[in-house]
Amino acid sequence: MLHNRPERIAPAVEEAVAQLGARYDRVVVGYADCGTYGALDAVCERLGVERLPGLHCYDLFAGPSAVEALREEEPGTYLLTDFLVRSFSRTVVRELGLDRHPELCDDYFRHYARVVWLVQTRDPQELAELRGMAQDAADRIGLPLTVRHTGAGGLETALAALVSPR
Repeated sequence: MLHNRPERIAPAVEEAVAQLGARYDRVVVGYADCGTYGALDAVCERLGVERLPGLHCYDLFAGPSAVEALREEEPGTYLLTDFLVRSFSRTVVRELGLDRHPELCDDYFRHYARVVWLVQTRDPQELAELRGMAQDAADRIGLPLTVRHTGAGGLETALAALVSPR
């Protein structure tokens, strides 16, 4: 839920690192910058911990150049991951109050032109289920859906590098 309020990420990470640092020899942070505009980097530097690379998780799944190309192709691109597809009703609709105030949808999404789902799953059954949910999410905010298969290799590689012994 912190992604809806990125100004809370750095303080929450600082608290978690303090708690975990007392129990573990090494702590790493499983966030990219995620809209903190460098605040997370400042906390990580001060605490001597590393975080996932990139501006956001989309960079980890699709790669920074692919994300940049999607946004250059259509500046009003709203990105979804498999997690966001699964949790859209909770993390977007309910948390942003769209279930109680559907009129806010235009305010939140008026500058978007499309939804791009960055698909990580390779499981055909899960893909079919998530495809319907992704379409429902796009329909809910009144935008066309584009599907791009990215896999999870970028995240897996970044996590492996982050947790490898130093």
